[in-house]
Amino acid sequence: MKKFNKKSLAYAFMLIGIMLLILGIVISVSLGAKDIDFFNIIQSLFKDSNDVNTKIIRDVRIPRAIAAALVGGFLAVSGAIMQGITRNPIAEPSVMGITQGATFMIAIAFVLQRIYPNLVIGSFKLMIFAFLGASISGLLVYFISSRSARKVDPVKLALAGTALGTLLISLAMGISMYFNLSQQLSFWISGGLLSAKWEGVKLLFIVGGISFIGAMIMAPKITILSLGEEVAIGLGQKTNAVRFISILIVIFLTGASVSVAGNIVFVGLIVPQITKRVVGADYKYIIPSSMILGSVLLVYSDILARMINPPYETPIGSLTALLGVPVFIYLVRKDTK
Repeated sequence: MKKFNKKSLAYAFMLIGIMLLILGIVISVSLGAKDIDFFNIIQSLFKDSNDVNTKIIRDVRIPRAIAAALVGGFLAVSGAIMQGITRNPIAEPSVMGITQGATFMIAIAFVLQRIYPNLVIGSFKLMIFAFLGASISGLLVYFISSRSARKVDPVKLALAGTALGTLLISLAMGISMYFNLSQQLSFWISGGLLSAKWEGVKLLFIVGGISFIGAMIMAPKITILSLGEEVAIGLGQKTNAVRFISILIVIFLTGASVSVAGNIVFVGLIVPQITKRVVGADYKYIIPSSMILGSVLLVYSDILARMINPPYETPIGSLTALLGVPVFIYLVRKDTK
């Protein structure tokens, strides 16, 4: 009966989340520096036109809203996976230096573009750089934290990731200052969706969609691994293989997200914590619920970022931290009582 209730609660949670997400996307598309009435918004969805309002809706606001939903969801799923495989409630991609590695390689891409003016680095090439950085840092931390060929130490995983992440983000900032790219890179360090375009959305759909399917396939194994190393081994799980495949999924999800929205680190920390308290410990429900709640959080954060100080935008990374830290502190205090 308890299992049935948790299952029903998980589906109810996801349904409410989807409804809030749809509402958030509608609000996001409706709001902006230029006032566009709702009739013109609906008309722009179904009618081809060279009208300025139609171009704003189709080429700016819609891809931005969809990108916010996808990035928020992918970061939340990444955090859920990290917390599951490390059994660390504060784990997220930045703990392994994955986010910082992607940001560092984006800084390198900007430097190459400055040195070679004829080199054009679009969304696809930027994503390749982000993937490269995420892969190198993630795999490097993984192998540093390996106690043997068959076992990874979760504590060393967190320590090595934090150290490498701090180094990479410091190098990125140093490079940006040396090559006078501080203003250009500040967007990626603080996070934002100002430059989200359809090309980035399509790549998010392809890369993130495949990775999300992989996460759902791995969900039962992550659930067992989250119970403990000894329990997982006793149940016949190849724990190191599960961690390695899971980390690859996190690398792809994070690399795609950073290449579109920059360095947004807090979503992957707080969302899985909230989700676990609602749907339980089964990652078959945690992963899709985290995807939906992460999408909701970032869509509404993006709306607030545009409303706080128009026509300027508040960095979304700062805003998600401001929204999430009180909740996180409450959860920690609640657990210590």
